[in-house]
Amino acid sequence: MKELKISKDEYFYGHKACSGCGGSLAVRLALKALGKNTFVVIPAGCMSAVGFIYPQLCFSVNAMISQFASTGAMLSGVYAGAKALGLENFNVVGFAGDGGTADIGLQALSGAIDRNDKIIYICYDNEAYMNTGVQQSGLTPYGARTTTSPAGDNIHGSANRKKDMFEIVAAHKIKYAATASIGYPKDFINKVSKAKEVDGTSYIHVFAPCPTGWGISTSETVSIAKEVVECGLWYLAEYENGEFILNRKIEEFSSVKNYLKNQGRFKHLDESDIESIIKERDEKWGKTLNNFKVNEDKLIVLNENSTCCDK
Repeated sequence: MKELKISKDEYFYGHKACSGCGGSLAVRLALKALGKNTFVVIPAGCMSAVGFIYPQLCFSVNAMISQFASTGAMLSGVYAGAKALGLENFNVVGFAGDGGTADIGLQALSGAIDRNDKIIYICYDNEAYMNTGVQQSGLTPYGARTTTSPAGDNIHGSANRKKDMFEIVAAHKIKYAATASIGYPKDFINKVSKAKEVDGTSYIHVFAPCPTGWGISTSETVSIAKEVVECGLWYLAEYENGEFILNRKIEEFSSVKNYLKNQGRFKHLDESDIESIIKERDEKWGKTLNNFKVNEDKLIVLNENSTCCDK
């Protein structure tokens, strides 16, 4: 994978996001990879709420808000308009949250992939509808407490299982798709850089913790985003040319219990809940290792000074 030097220029700054916001970091890093010749589409959600506050537009590139369900459709429209104007060497990217991607925006995303326009769709996944008060989405994990999946004696938070958007998108035979985490910014930036060169539609699903909704310290965003990979509840991978490629092979998982119990939204889970989550993780990894190609040239490794794997 061709590496991209991180630009010193800022294209998303001065926003009003909460301290430690993973979504805002994902947008900032992605735009550093894409550069100034970029058109941005953002649906209703956290990033539109914090990035378009008059008179301080926080984007130094062209950006607009779409209807909640229409990110994929508007991306195609912006691309068609730019081509009609004769523009060259430009990027069209959408940033949508988990609800705006896996639920409300899924149909428009599916249609955009079918059209195969040269656009990039980035889902910043904070695992709930955070902008409207932390409601459960289709990407809220099992057991998570939200305002619509409260934790009680009978039901321990969300009873649903997180949709596998990466594989749903890959089932469309998309040109390029990837998973990422803001805990691994270099990997994320490289994948955005790669998507920029794809002649067709690309999709990147980036794990982006939300301190406000998750009940973690604002200083823990990046460490939690590393830990989720190391405990096996999120993987780093790519899909291209009809193949799944694993980017980080875990030889020994770190503690799932520690990952969960360090977050307020999971404090209520008992041992049986945690065992169920670990069992599901093990089953998923068994299928992943059977179905994904492990390309040694594309594996990323931890920095020797990283603490995210401490037991």
